[in-house]
Amino acid sequence: MAILIDDPRWPAHGRLWAHLVSDSDLAELHAFAAANGIPGRGFDLDHYDVPEDAHARLVAAGAQHVSGHELVRRLIASGLRVTAKERRGR
Repeated sequence: MAILIDDPRWPAHGRLWAHLVSDSDLAELHAFAAANGIPGRGFDLDHYDVPEDAHARLVAAGAQHVSGHELVRRLIASGLRVTAKERRGR
């Protein structure tokens, strides 16, 4: 079980954002986010959006830095990935 974070490269609201995911359990992800001051409003069905300025702090707290490709691969393998089609249906 691991918490994963990719590079902050997604622009929104005047800053860059990274994705924070669990490779096994959403409860683990929520607990890690809460323990590290990531607000619940940052959760988007299968990941948290986290600002660039939180990246180093989250890695220091134990998040494993991986490429965006690796993050998605492991999220899919975990069975936690919410697809674009599923997102549209919500």
